Amino acid sequence: EANIPRETRLAELDQQYQKTMGAMTVSFQGQERTLAQMAPFLEETDRSVRQTAWELAASRRLQDKDALDDLFDQMMALRIEVAREAGFTSYVDFAFRQRERFDYGIDDALKFHSAVEHVVVPLARKIQQEHTAALGVPALRPWDTAVDPLGRPPLKPFVDVSRLAEGAETIFREVDPELGAQFAFLRSQGLLDLANRKGKAPGGYQTTFEDDRLPFIFMNAVGLDGDVRTLLHEGGHAFHTLACRGEPLAAYRESPLEFCEVASMTMELFGARNLHPFYDQAEADRSNRKLLEGIVLILPWIATVDAFQHWIYTHPGHTRDDRRTAWRSLIDRFGGIVDWSGYEEARDHSWHRQLHIFLYPFYYIEYGIAQLGALQLWRRGLTDRAGAVADYRRALSLGGSRPLPELFGAAGTRFGFDEELIAPLMTAIGQELERLAP
Repeated sequence: EANIPRETRLAELDQQYQKTMGAMTVSFQGQERTLAQMAPFLEETDRSVRQTAWELAASRRLQDKDALDDLFDQMMALRIEVAREAGFTSYVDFAFRQRERFDYGIDDALKFHSAVEHVVVPLARKIQQEHTAALGVPALRPWDTAVDPLGRPPLKPFVDVSRLAEGAETIFREVDPELGAQFAFLRSQGLLDLANRKGKAPGGYQTTFEDDRLPFIFMNAVGLDGDVRTLLHEGGHAFHTLACRGEPLAAYRESPLEFCEVASMTMELFGARNLHPFYDQAEADRSNRKLLEGIVLILPWIATVDAFQHWIYTHPGHTRDDRRTAWRSLIDRFGGIVDWSGYEEARDHSWHRQLHIFLYPFYYIEYGIAQLGALQLWRRGLTDRAGAVADYRRALSLGGSRPLPELFGAAGTRFGFDEELIAPLMTAIGQELERLAP
């Protein structure tokens, strides 16, 4: 009860963060644009356009750096008070309990950080070195990370959204005929809203109509490669919902997030090998390669964000300078080969962009854990697609009725955080990237 005023104040600070970030705009090419609207310019093949766009967005963020640090200082102090009031000596312990992490603990998270540092970061840096060489630049700068390294225009998988649904159904049927039939059912029942249109809410997600126990997929497709990936991803969530449809207990129809995302991430990986409804072979290889590279590059970022929060809440008396130093050391530990010369201040405050640190403390590692499960299924599927899909479907049908290690086990995967688990996955990705090289 004593924590209610603190929780209320934290909710107010959450809104303040979102308001501060949402108000950030810049003037670019004669138009006022939000920072989200600036992101596509980082994919422009003209390097000077990318640099200008990146610099404008970075300098705009830095205008609010003190306000954001003020906000975070208040949030951190309140969270530590909430934890103490609840009987915890450490906010980290409190956060793990609050997030109902009964199947893994703080030591497991630290083990994940270490494994990523030793076996994922080297592959991530190799990918970035290849991009640097392909771009023909002396060093990879912050505005060089999103562009296609070979200067190719964006992939155009479809023009009409009906082609997206049609092509996705073909892919799902090839992964598994029953999954294809389930997706056809969703199409026939009007349970897909895929096209972008004026006045439509942004984003993409799968939700469940609980009365009917049916999934509904919402997204804003405009004809990009990412739209195909989004539909494969949300399709995985939808198959999870349908697999649990007969479970009478509502609590058992929903898995922990660490496994929910296995359902969706695995379907992205399974589907990436059957992209012919949208692409010729070279284009399909390019899309598949981009997906795998993205996975390798996101895992170190997940470790960075998680390790930073462990540092923050185990050093409660730290100063802002201490915090910047800690962030810099983590960028050195987990980061790629990006040259930040002349932009050190932007690097030191780049954590301000990660809303989870402000709004959802310690919520992010779940995606890394799920990715490890998805990669294990993908790796097996390279040689035994039918067996991998059968185990995937069996695990989905368990919903939330088993603890995480058993859900992962039912999928024929291991719930783990160590180098022994992750190293073979990175080896497999490295080999596949070589096979897919243009």
